[in-house]
Amino acid sequence: MWPAGPLTRRRLAGELADLGLLPGDMVMVHAAMGRVGEILGGPDSLIAALGDAIGGDGTIMAYTGCDGRYEDLLDADGRVPDVWRAAVPGFDAAASRAVRDNGVLPEFLRTTPGARRSANPGASMAALGARADWLTADHPWHYGYGAGSPLARLVAAGGKVLMLGAPLDTMTLLHHAEHLADIPGKIIRRHEVPLADVDGTIWRMIEEFETADPCSDRLPENFIEQIVEAFLATGAGRRGRIGAAPAVLVDAAAICAFAIGWIEAVAG
Repeated sequence: MWPAGPLTRRRLAGELADLGLLPGDMVMVHAAMGRVGEILGGPDSLIAALGDAIGGDGTIMAYTGCDGRYEDLLDADGRVPDVWRAAVPGFDAAASRAVRDNGVLPEFLRTTPGARRSANPGASMAALGARADWLTADHPWHYGYGAGSPLARLVAAGGKVLMLGAPLDTMTLLHHAEHLADIPGKIIRRHEVPLADVDGTIWRMIEEFETADPCSDRLPENFIEQIVEAFLATGAGRRGRIGAAPAVLVDAAAICAFAIGWIEAVAG
């Protein structure tokens, strides 16, 4: 039994191991820190505990996105009007903050010494550990949740996804399944992204399948949550608790394949 009081790095590492994290694992983490409970050392201690559970050969990844806050300015052609262009900061993978909507852990991971970050602004990932460089290198500009993305590499490497108090509908990996699913009429989004350059900001038009909403009108709004729950109902994955938070750990390749089948059955 652990003593009452704040959570420690050692306790968190033990609970993560009990849930199923193993030495050498590559794991993508979504966390709601407020649900986990008070941690001695805060998010840094959780990151350290994850590192303890997976060891020196393991790798941690989190979705960072970009906190540019300019999307509401885009016009019907996906461009930022001239009146605003000079005021929008360019994306710098080494310095731009992680999007705030997904909690504090991605920004803490991004700024941990040794972390790497991929260069696609909206789909960017931060990674720390043995294969961080490989995970984040050469992130495609177009279709950043598809082939060649950190998500595709997570699946190829036999990685896992950990939902630590986070809503199940925030499992970013399933946007990769959306990309791969063979269904008609996928919604394509074309929009500009600002990239930091030594001479100022460069604007680049990129193309991807819709991710803010389902990529098909035939999919329900909460389709990601439905897929995760259906996957767990088959007996796959593991449920438990880390601190005070409910936790789910799944195999990335298994849930991605399940999600593709589910999406094609519903929207195909």
